[in-house]
Amino acid sequence: MKFGKEFASQMVPEWKEAYMDYAYLKSLLKQIQNFKQKTNKPSTQPEVLKRKLTLYRAFSGLIQRHYQPLNHPLEQDIENNNQPILVNSFKQDGSEKYETIFLMSAEEGGEYELMYFRRLDDELNKVDKFYKSKVDEVMEEAVMLNKQMDALIAFRVKVENPTSSFDKSVEMTRLASDVAVSAAGRVCTMKEIKEDSSTHYRQFDDSGDENSENNQTSNQRVERQERRMNVSGIKPASLEILNRVQLNNSNETTRSTIKGFINYPGQKELQFTSENLSKVEEKLKHAFIEFYYKLRLLKNYSFLNTLAFSKIMKKYNKITSRDASKAYMKMVDNSYLGSSDEVIKLMERVESVFVKHFSNSNRNKGMSILRPKTKRERHRITFSMGFFAGCTASLTLALAMIIHTRKIMDHSGTTQYMDIMFPLYSLFGFVVLHMLMYAANIYFWRRYRVNQQFIFGLKQGTDLGYHQVLLLSFSLAALALASVLANLDMEMDPETKDYEALTELLPLILVLVVIAILLCPLNILYRSSRTFFLTCLFHCICAPLYKVTLPDFFLADQFTSQGQALRSFVFYICYYGWGNFKHRQSTCQSSRIFITFSFVVPVIPYWLRFLQCLRRLFEEKDKMQAYNALKYFLTIVAVCLRTAYSFDNGMSWKVLAWVFSISTAIFSTYWDLVIDWGLLQRRSKNRWLRDKLIISHKSVYFAAMVLNVLLRFAWLQTVLNFNVSFLHKQAMISIIASLEIIRRGMWNFFRVENEHLNNVGKYRAFKSVPLPFNYDESEDKDE
Repeated sequence: MKFGKEFASQMVPEWKEAYMDYAYLKSLLKQIQNFKQKTNKPSTQPEVLKRKLTLYRAFSGLIQRHYQPLNHPLEQDIENNNQPILVNSFKQDGSEKYETIFLMSAEEGGEYELMYFRRLDDELNKVDKFYKSKVDEVMEEAVMLNKQMDALIAFRVKVENPTSSFDKSVEMTRLASDVAVSAAGRVCTMKEIKEDSSTHYRQFDDSGDENSENNQTSNQRVERQERRMNVSGIKPASLEILNRVQLNNSNETTRSTIKGFINYPGQKELQFTSENLSKVEEKLKHAFIEFYYKLRLLKNYSFLNTLAFSKIMKKYNKITSRDASKAYMKMVDNSYLGSSDEVIKLMERVESVFVKHFSNSNRNKGMSILRPKTKRERHRITFSMGFFAGCTASLTLALAMIIHTRKIMDHSGTTQYMDIMFPLYSLFGFVVLHMLMYAANIYFWRRYRVNQQFIFGLKQGTDLGYHQVLLLSFSLAALALASVLANLDMEMDPETKDYEALTELLPLILVLVVIAILLCPLNILYRSSRTFFLTCLFHCICAPLYKVTLPDFFLADQFTSQGQALRSFVFYICYYGWGNFKHRQSTCQSSRIFITFSFVVPVIPYWLRFLQCLRRLFEEKDKMQAYNALKYFLTIVAVCLRTAYSFDNGMSWKVLAWVFSISTAIFSTYWDLVIDWGLLQRRSKNRWLRDKLIISHKSVYFAAMVLNVLLRFAWLQTVLNFNVSFLHKQAMISIIASLEIIRRGMWNFFRVENEHLNNVGKYRAFKSVPLPFNYDESEDKDE
């Protein structure tokens, strides 16, 4: 793989604009190369003669000594005078700036090289400034983590030894103190930094595979630093720090939300209990993991950009036959980007703290948590996915052939089958289709480097890939199709007038199996993903009692497109609870309870989104959430009116359903395109689109907008009552519901893409982790 592609693949997606623009600099070098090829005359001496002349030289290859003579001072001066560039640094607006003076601009084509060095300096200044700003941010966070660790250790002593005083021999761990030492006392040279970084260049997420010897060496170096710091007079903090801290109640619950709403006074004094200690340790442990992840990204950023400058200068030397790389790279190495070692030393301190305080001094365990290994695709997953995909295709083909051969659709029991069994099995079709669309989203998000793990807050190494989602989808589809084939019997027993009980219970059994797997507490079948899904689902159900995050309202939006699936779930309860499933008879359509639930259940997702919008309006004071809440309220009214019209085809219901459905569809379409997707911007660089696009083909966005509008109005079928001769009413309803699921899957991609671009614009690549202690700064200022 060429360096340009490797460089792009290793970038932090949210920092893409802050990296050196390697592709543009390469294009400038291409212009220089094209100019030289046009102006330089080809050599008249055949290349063969040069090769032949070397065959007549004296042989000395076996005894030749390889040495470089020392440059004479005069020769060194001559060499410096022949340099094509002069590098310079100066202060501007309180920051260091770097400038290159190109001395050969008077030569033919020199303006191309002059343009190249100007852009190269701009890129160096941009990268250096960004790196310094990010290092300053992590240093400030390190100071805060220092205070948190002081409070944790004091809290731990208070819990474990309530009556004892704090022993001065207790070792306190400082993160940022080592960074403040002078440059002469640094323990890591830039050579060590580059050697360490180069071992992780291929993929810094795999850097957890270090051998034990390197771990021991790093650990010994950290211990030497700790001893030196202790000797230098760093004193441990006393228990008095507990007088200036309070516990942060970041774990929001329904109880805490209600207390906060009614201004119920909470507990002000610290409770020194083992339960509180474990909560504090867990929160601070998570904070250190995220902080270490930031440091790893910064280290990788520094190394990649330094390597990019080296690569681009080597290309310049090769194209122009000049020797400018050495002088320019010396300036890069002397810049903050190339000379700063704060991140490296801070990483070592974090490793030492984490191993000692959060992994019981087990370095292997601690490093495996700080540097989780990337999840590798296994062949058995791909094989299993292909196997179940083949089973799904075979069963689908077998089902179609049986229906055609036995002429089942012409049988007298077809109408009863479609009214009873089709809604039961269509539930699995809706779920499988939604999972397939989600797998496609994951594939395209990864292809276009959309950081969905950060957007959804997924834990590193536990998120599902599209192979895993496809495996689950095809497995469920194969089981559902096998049940359909087993239950595809239109004939009842002539004596008992009953259908076989086991086959009639197959849909219910399959639903119960899926629910049991979803709720299974054992560490099987992607437990972390199931736990994440159930947590978000619980937050959605309890809205607005939980703070609304993107995964919560994103999941609620998915359920708004599964209205027909929710109706099918209600039908399960009615049919197997009050119906006569042995005779395939149901009184659900005439039951008032079922009709009531048919009104209520489909609007539950919209109601939850309405409550979530009100919660965000109350917390964020964003008036856009008020408009969003109005959109979902209108949708609730439109869905209820359409459901009422399906039971009573009166003219008044029809008019009301039309008015509210059209207004809601127009409002929702505008919201999708402008707010959620960020499109339809008149003054954008890409007219009617956004300034930044991930997909290079603009036609994709216009096609998506048109499809979104068309699929938004698929509800027209429920009002106009389209009748197709070869389709049953239940089949038509399922097709319309499937179109809405497809629209939602398409919406998912562009919604997450827009969120990703917003993060890129603000360089947001880290999660904000709540800290356990709220530190009172006022007393420190008084001191």
